[in-house]
Amino acid sequence: MRRVFFALVFLNLAYLAWAYWVTPPPTVPANEAIERLPRLKLVEELPPSQRPDPNAPKAPDTAQACMSVGPFPDVNNSAQAASLLKERGFDPRQRAAAGEMSDGFWVFVGGMKSEADTDHMLVNLEHNGIKDALVMPATATEGRRVSLGLFSERARAERRADTVKALGIKAEVAERKLPGTLYWVDLAPLPGMNTIPLQDLFAQGVSSKIAVQPCPAATVAATPAPPAAAPPAAAPASAQLQAASPPAKLP
Repeated sequence: MRRVFFALVFLNLAYLAWAYWVTPPPTVPANEAIERLPRLKLVEELPPSQRPDPNAPKAPDTAQACMSVGPFPDVNNSAQAASLLKERGFDPRQRAAAGEMSDGFWVFVGGMKSEADTDHMLVNLEHNGIKDALVMPATATEGRRVSLGLFSERARAERRADTVKALGIKAEVAERKLPGTLYWVDLAPLPGMNTIPLQDLFAQGVSSKIAVQPCPAATVAATPAPPAAAPPAAAPASAQLQAASPPAKLP
């Protein structure tokens, strides 16, 4: 039995050798485009003069080179934030820009098509104990609406809307915004940071409605202004401001 086994092994090896000799494996044609590419080299294969310096400073991350904190409702609040950030090692620059300012949360009932509908809504509300509702002037886009109040906090506005909804009336809550001047603080994160810590500002009484976002393109391209010093207590409005475009003249 062993002789048969070794005989089969020998025959298989002989056949493979014969097949390889009769039909050699195909050769892969050379790719001229790849042949023209320079050969990759390890760092150890380069001359000392061409090796990168491991101690060389890394290029700054331009994607996070400038970030904006805000918007602040007034210049005093932004100046306070800039002063706190400067104490923590940042280089803040204040900036003013036109925008929309939040003026509270409005609760209203809409969808009425005629004056009779608004009168019927007022009567319905009064019968259910809501006597401070007001009819708003009709507009081409929003139609006729009845106002149920303006609130400084969304939670209070939602509670008023829930009270009206319990009566079977569809009440809505919308943030009311007015055009005005917004104030921002532009700065770069410190090494090792990818954002700006806002909790330190909140703890010092700075507006809790601020957030962090990338600086506008015009601000990034502009030449950085000198760091803004903390404004004196008697005249906080004299803080240096860097406007977006064009520069805003502030008192």
